[in-house]
Amino acid sequence: MTLIKSISGIRGTIGGKPGDNLTPLDTVRFAAAYGTWVKRKSEQPKVVIGRDARPSGAMVSSLVTNTLIGLGIDVVDLGLSTTPTVEMAVPWENAQGGIILTASHNPVQWNALKLLNQKGEFISAAEGEEVLRIAESDDYDFAAVNKLGKYRVDDSYLQKHIDAILALPLVDAEAIHKRGFRVVVDAVNSTGGIAVPKLLSALGVTVRELYCDPTGHFPHNPEPLPEHLSDISREIVNGKYDLGIVVDPDVDRLALVCEDGSPFGEEYTLVAVADYVLNSGKKGNTVSNLSSSRALQDITEKAGGQYFASAVGEVHVVTMMKEQNAVIGGEGNGGVIYPDLHFGRDALVGIALFLTHLAKSNLSARRLRMKYPNYVISKNKIELTRDINVDKILENVRKKYSNQPINTADGVRIEFNREWVHLRKSNTEPIIRIYAESDMETKADNLARKIMNDIKEIIAEKIRP
Repeated sequence: MTLIKSISGIRGTIGGKPGDNLTPLDTVRFAAAYGTWVKRKSEQPKVVIGRDARPSGAMVSSLVTNTLIGLGIDVVDLGLSTTPTVEMAVPWENAQGGIILTASHNPVQWNALKLLNQKGEFISAAEGEEVLRIAESDDYDFAAVNKLGKYRVDDSYLQKHIDAILALPLVDAEAIHKRGFRVVVDAVNSTGGIAVPKLLSALGVTVRELYCDPTGHFPHNPEPLPEHLSDISREIVNGKYDLGIVVDPDVDRLALVCEDGSPFGEEYTLVAVADYVLNSGKKGNTVSNLSSSRALQDITEKAGGQYFASAVGEVHVVTMMKEQNAVIGGEGNGGVIYPDLHFGRDALVGIALFLTHLAKSNLSARRLRMKYPNYVISKNKIELTRDINVDKILENVRKKYSNQPINTADGVRIEFNREWVHLRKSNTEPIIRIYAESDMETKADNLARKIMNDIKEIIAEKIRP
């Protein structure tokens, strides 16, 4: 079964049987539930939609669009777009919500509906639960023929997005242009192939496009992890480029590759951008999630700010950023959130801020990376049987390490001086994910292994519901 319903939307593989996969019936039902939720908040509702380039996108977009129109909702269709562009378009349109049709880093057979509120931010847990309740009860009221919604295509928002980035005080296009950067872009043949070269051209950067044709046929695994970046690394070394830029299919995650072909490190995208922001007159606090590198805390405290850790998930990061008045935040998967632009992960603003930082530093990308504290995260998981009570396991681990600093906002995170381990249960599978960080790979692996052995001992004691 590959249909996953959650408070942030619905995702699944295309085809198959209703209720098991993301079929047209499931798409219409969930779009109707979201549209009904929007209608209850406005007498003249409007929703912005946009999609990535995967082959199922046009079909899913048509289903969603016509369902919303059938409910009496006006639709503004951005067509091929990016997640952050749709997020910004919602308030610009004075719309009541938005739907991004993208399965993000999932393979090509997947698609999804990601749901936004009237601020262009992901809906809250309570709002998501309400949408799910509407879907489960089929509580819809479609419009009469004279009250159907209107449909409009608007492809101007990507340029508006880029213009807003160029207008930011901390983005220095002149400094970037003077450095004469030569950059390779890998956009996995999705909408980043439109957006990223367009932004770089405006910044005066020479671009070599690699997989920038928005056909939606991904040439490799679309998640921008080091193991998937061999093609761009080879291209950089052979062509003597200054930097590689990699985005996921919906352009909210940013990975960078140094001039020698080595990964800058997805955890360090946010670290480098935050370092620039914090030392450019934007003194203040930062936020990332509990599974992100300690390096952000180090550079924040060095700059005189305070670091805060949220539960995993963009909506939680954004909530804490607002509570703590953070000047920048994000997630360690390459997700940069810069509130001076908007409260959403945005690879495009991350690119502009990083290139400004690189230009003004007079360093190469590799040299810049070496400025930062070096941490390594070991990512592991333990698969359990469904009769095991995962919450009891986490509680036993918490008790075992009760003398250490512990954060239970999202699972259990335990601090060991400058090391940490984070345990989270999956909401869909009997799995505990275990992330551990240290200053050496072997030390991070050993820390993770120690906690995994603790869990095995607890299971051996027959923890059951």
